[in-house]
Amino acid sequence: MPKGLLASFANRLAIPDLSLMPKERLTPGRIRIELLSGLTVALALVPEAVAFAFVAGVHPLVGLYAAFLVGLITALIGGRPGMISGATGALAVVMVALVAEHGVEYLFATVVLMGLLQITAGALKWGKFIRLVPHPVMLGFVNGLAIVIFLAQLGQFKVPGTLENTGHGMGGGEWLSGMQLYLMLGLTALTMAIIWVMPRISRVVPAPLVGIAVVAALVIGFNLDVPRVGDLASIQGGLPSFHIPMVPLTWETFEIILPYAVILAAIGLIESLLTLNLVGEITGERGGASQECIAQGVANTVTGFFGGMGGCAMIGQSMINVKSGGRTRIAGIAAALFLLIFILFAAPLIELIPLAALVGVMFMVVIGTFAWNSLTILRKVPLTDAFVILLVTVVTVLEDLAVAVVVGVIVSALAYAWNNARRIHAITRDSATEKGAKVYEIQGPLFFGSSDGFNELFTVETDPDTVIIDFAASRVVDQSALQAIEAVAAKYEAAGKRVLLRHLSRDCHRLLAKAGHLMVDSDDDPDYALAVDYGVRTGILGDH
Repeated sequence: MPKGLLASFANRLAIPDLSLMPKERLTPGRIRIELLSGLTVALALVPEAVAFAFVAGVHPLVGLYAAFLVGLITALIGGRPGMISGATGALAVVMVALVAEHGVEYLFATVVLMGLLQITAGALKWGKFIRLVPHPVMLGFVNGLAIVIFLAQLGQFKVPGTLENTGHGMGGGEWLSGMQLYLMLGLTALTMAIIWVMPRISRVVPAPLVGIAVVAALVIGFNLDVPRVGDLASIQGGLPSFHIPMVPLTWETFEIILPYAVILAAIGLIESLLTLNLVGEITGERGGASQECIAQGVANTVTGFFGGMGGCAMIGQSMINVKSGGRTRIAGIAAALFLLIFILFAAPLIELIPLAALVGVMFMVVIGTFAWNSLTILRKVPLTDAFVILLVTVVTVLEDLAVAVVVGVIVSALAYAWNNARRIHAITRDSATEKGAKVYEIQGPLFFGSSDGFNELFTVETDPDTVIIDFAASRVVDQSALQAIEAVAAKYEAAGKRVLLRHLSRDCHRLLAKAGHLMVDSDDDPDYALAVDYGVRTGILGDH
C-alpha cells in the first residue's frame, strides 16, 4: 500500500483532543462552576425527557435513560465541550408513528441503526458539509428553535396527565385556571426575575440554579398548589440494563426501520451540527463537526442497546450550560451523572420541584436564544436573505428542523445561482496578437445557470474568421458550461470559422482537457500556461 494512502488513512483515525478541560486550568473554582452548571442542566432535563417520552409514546424512563446515556457519551467524546445532548422533541415526533405501528422494540432497533449511520457519516467526514449552511439559515434555525422551545413550555400550563390517559401529549389537554394558573404565572415570572437579577449580585452560583432553588423552596415551604415534576410521571428507576432489541432479524425488519433510521440520523446530525456552530460562536471554539457525528452515532448505538429512545444535541440545554459558565466536558458529564442520581436515589425530592421554576428557566433560554438583531437587519440585508430567515423560522415551527434547513439551503443556493447567472457578459475588442481576430473577454462564471446567456453573447454571422474567447475573468464550472462552449464552437465551425480559448485557469483547463475539448499542437501539453491558445474539438457531448 502506498505511503501516501497509509498516511491519509492514519489522519482519518487521528485521536481528537478528548481531555476534560482542553483550554481551562483545573482549579477548584472552575470545577465548582462546571458542577453547578451540570446540576442546573440536569434539573431542566428531567421534565423535557419525560415530555418527549410522552410525545414518542414510550415510558418516561425510556426518555430519561436516553438523556443520561446520550448526554454522558457525547460529553466524553463529542466535538465541542460545553454542548449538552439528550432526548429531543425533533426526534420524538418522528418516532411516534413507528412506536404506534410496530412497538417500542422496533424503536430500539431503529436507534441502533440510526447510530451506525451517524458513525458512518462521521468517519466519512460528512460533518464538514455543515459549512454549506448560509448565515440566514442559521438565524432562521435559531429563531425557529427558540419559538419551538417556547411553545413546548406552554404544555406545562395544562393540567398534568399520565402516560396512560394523555396519549402522546404533554398534559390532559385542559388548561390550568383560577389560583393555580395565577400561581404558575407568578412563580414563572419570579424565576425569570431571579435569573435576570442574580448575575448583577453574584456569579458564585449559576443564576438558573438559584431561581429553581428559591422557587422550589417557596412552593415546598408554603405547600403551594401548583404542578410539580412528579405530576408528569414518576422518575424513579434503576440502572439501564443491556437489552438486545427483540425484533426478527429479517430483511422485512430492515425495510421497516431503515427509512426511520435515515430520517432520525439526518435530523439528529443537522440539529447537533447547527448547535455545535452556535455554541462555538459563544465559546470561541472551531472544528469538531465530524467528531461530533461519531459521538452522536456511538451514543445512539449504545442507547438503543440499553432501552433508550436516542437523542441529539439540545440547543436549549446547551444554552443553559454555556450561560451558566460551562465550558468543558466536566459540565456535560456532571449533568448526565446528576440525572442518573435523580433516577436512582433522589426521585422523591426532584418530583417536588415546581414546573413553574423549570418553565421560567426555559423562557429565559428562549429570550437568550432568539436572534433579536435579526428583526432589525431584515430591512438591511438583501431581500432574498430576509426571505430565507423568515422561511426557515416558519418551517422550523410548522414542520421540523431538518426540513427547514434543507429548504433554506436550497432557496439560498437557487438565489446564489440566479444572481451569478445574471452576471455573465462579454467585453469585445480586436486582438493584439492575432491579426484580424476578435476577442470576447468573458466576465462572470460559466455554469448551468449562465450557459444560455453565454450562447447569446456571440454574433457568429458578423464575426471574423478567428474568434478568441478569453476566460481570464471567468471560470468554467460544470457540464452545462462544457456543452455551451461546444455549442458556440460548433456554430463557428459550421460557418467556416475557428474559435480559440485563452487564459484558462488550471481547474478550467483540467475540466476541458478531461472532456476532450482542448486541441493542442503538440502530442501533449507539458508546459501549460495561462496565455496558451487552444482550439475546441466539437461533437463530444452531443450532435449540433
